[in-house]
Amino acid sequence: MAASKKMIITCAVTGSIHTPSMSPHLPVTAEEIAESALAAAEAGAAIVHLHARNPKDGRPDQSPDAFEPLLRIIKQRSDVVVNLTTGGSPFMTVEERVKPAAIWRPEIASLNMGSMNFGLFPLLRRFHDFKHDWEPQMLEASRDLVFRNSYKDIEYALRTLNETGARYEFECYDTSHLYNLRHFLDEGLVKPPLFIQTVFGILGGIGSHADDVQHMKRTADRLFGSDYIWSVLGAGRSQMQIAAMSAAMGGNIRVGLEDSLWLGPGKLAASNAAQVQVARDIARSLGLEIATPAEARETLSLKGADKVAF
Repeated sequence: MAASKKMIITCAVTGSIHTPSMSPHLPVTAEEIAESALAAAEAGAAIVHLHARNPKDGRPDQSPDAFEPLLRIIKQRSDVVVNLTTGGSPFMTVEERVKPAAIWRPEIASLNMGSMNFGLFPLLRRFHDFKHDWEPQMLEASRDLVFRNSYKDIEYALRTLNETGARYEFECYDTSHLYNLRHFLDEGLVKPPLFIQTVFGILGGIGSHADDVQHMKRTADRLFGSDYIWSVLGAGRSQMQIAAMSAAMGGNIRVGLEDSLWLGPGKLAASNAAQVQVARDIARSLGLEIATPAEARETLSLKGADKVAF
């Protein structure tokens, strides 16, 4: 594995999985998302991974216009690396999901590397009181949801975004997704260094046991050798345990309210910055240094903030 000189912390600020009724701290409006991203950057995140939401009801919104105000605020006030989602919501088409990154031309765009069941319905066991009808309806609909990321879809995203000079956060939810990425590397549609985000604990993907983490890393090592930078995210309660495993194994960390609403057992995270601070504490306890945005850009061979379209 290509080891970064310092540990890169990514913060996924709001996402599309959790809904506004689940936590009063989940940012929803463009201003809230931007301010939360800026606070995360101040706390030590080198990269912020961004979704947008409808400000009235918190529904995921993948229109380019929804991203514009939050992107402008962040760009004016921070040099943090901006990563735009192409995952959007699993209920959207690939064309909808890719459009914001195609328009705003970020330094990094996320890219899911395979189709999968994407089970959010277990959240209905924990949360029962919802402000908006769409929230429980979306969760229940995931019982019959396949998050489509076919080879054709992935190729569409790559050919569209390669023209912008963006690089990728390759989200790999299972071993097959690593093999899919190897296919696109062999086809010449992606180039090293590959920033591979291995995802643990989503129902439909690989689990969050330590053996699962080690298996994904061993597979990535075998497939990509020194051509990749490894990062992890753990969903829900596994967030910080997975983060600690990655840090101890020389990897990087993604935290944020997209991936978990919690700071500890029964304790909601009051902010994205609070989770970033825990990630920093984990790194420091292991004697690791935290990468700045400039250092993350160098490690990931990014094009630079002056070459984005916002």
